[in-house]
Amino acid sequence: MSSLFRLVSALPLWLLHVIGAALGWVAFCASPTYRRRFIDNAARAGYALRDVRAAIAHAGRMVAEAPRLWLRPEPPACEIHGAECVQRAWGQGRGIVFLTPHIGCFELSVQAAARRWSPEHGPITILYRPARQRWLAEVMQTARNRPGIQAVPTTLQGVRQMIKALRRGEAVGLLPDQVPPQGLGVWSPFFGRPAYTMTLAARLVQQTGAAVILARCERLPRGRGYVLHLEDLPQPLAPTLDAAVLQLNQAMEYLIRQSPDQYLWGYARYKQPRAEMHTSAGADAPPEGRA
Repeated sequence: MSSLFRLVSALPLWLLHVIGAALGWVAFCASPTYRRRFIDNAARAGYALRDVRAAIAHAGRMVAEAPRLWLRPEPPACEIHGAECVQRAWGQGRGIVFLTPHIGCFELSVQAAARRWSPEHGPITILYRPARQRWLAEVMQTARNRPGIQAVPTTLQGVRQMIKALRRGEAVGLLPDQVPPQGLGVWSPFFGRPAYTMTLAARLVQQTGAAVILARCERLPRGRGYVLHLEDLPQPLAPTLDAAVLQLNQAMEYLIRQSPDQYLWGYARYKQPRAEMHTSAGADAPPEGRA
């Protein structure tokens, strides 16, 4: 299977996106559960299927482009808009928490940012959970640990490494709309429905004084590349945890509404959290002073 991944990674981006679009529609038509969740999640945000039907193909493109993003030494062409907010944060001597929802090519967001800023400001740290399949775990290990990117385990030790990176003035990257394990989040509204939401992103900012940068990596038509849009969080993060988590959920809603046709509406955002030990899987940040 790893050989197939390497073969696919050599295909041009436009062809991967054509193949991926077909795969997206096959999955949508073949799975009633996925189709129902896609339609329900979009409707909750106020979109009819006709408004976001392009997102069906984009979900497949996300899968098809993954081997190229993971295995090719250089990332695809990616313009960066809004770089001045990143420069401003580092000019203030602050670390940065990059936040992006499951939208567009979120895999490329960290690669593009690392290529632009890691030579001067150090690696971008991300949490990494190994795949269960051995061949996929090996491929992903190569993909995650690229130049300018430091992948740390989804354990308490990994979270401590993220805090240390922020205190050194470096950056970390998170997907705050990912459902954390039980005990590591709070229920907070997301498009009007309570969703179990990680507290890690808010705690990292509250404990380190890092800047929050919102990121959205948009696919361009016909495989012409990508645009990474960056901007500040509109208001300083709230001091209380529940209010901060709600604020970040609202920021993710805002980003999704910028490109609703590239969001993963089929993602099980409202599922019950899995039971898991608190020392693993997106563990919450330790109390102040213990990192």
